[in-house]
Amino acid sequence: MKISVGLPTHHVDSLEEWCTAEAITEMSQACEAAGADAVFVTDHPAPDVKFLAKGGHHALDPFVALTVASVATSKLRLHFNLAILAYRNPFISAKAIATLDLISNGRVILGTGAGYLAPEFAAVGGDFDSRNDVTDEAIRAMRAVWSGEPVTMAGLHFDAVDTIALPLPVQQPSPPIWIGGNSNRAIRRSVELADGWNPMPSPAQASRMLRTPPIETIEDLERRIGDLYVASEKADREVPPEVIFTPIGYAHFSGAFPDAAQFVDDVAAYSAIGVSTLTINLPGKTRAEFIESVEWLGAEVISNIDS
Repeated sequence: MKISVGLPTHHVDSLEEWCTAEAITEMSQACEAAGADAVFVTDHPAPDVKFLAKGGHHALDPFVALTVASVATSKLRLHFNLAILAYRNPFISAKAIATLDLISNGRVILGTGAGYLAPEFAAVGGDFDSRNDVTDEAIRAMRAVWSGEPVTMAGLHFDAVDTIALPLPVQQPSPPIWIGGNSNRAIRRSVELADGWNPMPSPAQASRMLRTPPIETIEDLERRIGDLYVASEKADREVPPEVIFTPIGYAHFSGAFPDAAQFVDDVAAYSAIGVSTLTINLPGKTRAEFIESVEWLGAEVISNIDS
């Protein structure tokens, strides 16, 4: 089992503590030293007041934040969780991701989803209603760009003729692409276009805001993984997409460490149903407390699970 740890760079109310190059460097280096496979950041360029009032959050630009993490580390993977491709032109995204993959010597993981905040789409000039189609064509366009061959392709919001964009990413044919979302369309997108499926724990109430079906128990997740395998078989895909998940109950720790033995047992349970990577947010009211949590994770959990 691999572990991707969230960098708490959403704390824009305390920039010096969480959001400077020094802070990202120190936290990323701690995660690498603890044995984490990756660190992740989110993507909210223009959240609206209503979303923030309901528990939503700000975020640093993920491309910039992960670039800082890349130069501070040597093995740690750089995980977009999730970048919303429909906010951006796919050729610009392809260039930025390939550049980061080159700078980091092949450590990028592109987690992406269709997005769910209509006001944020409006703010950045995106089309909320066509976001699923735009996401699909963006993945196809980026993969075409990363082939190194001239690309002629017309999309809903672009028209490329004999376009070549170098450099190519170090990881070929592309960095891993993981699709976020619990819906049947997210499963289909994962099977047809991607390398991994990243559902999320979601109670029914939150699912309405996130516009995705609920997953409230590990049994719910196991059933949906079964749906993923069926979809893969129908598509004649020999190896299904890998599964990435945030363990239920560990999405946002309240401040106290969970029981380590129980945590290790939970990791084993997720592994048994086919999950290969867990994404985890750790507690900490200060940077020092967060790093203490990272060190606890390495000593008490990562060192006691099968990688």
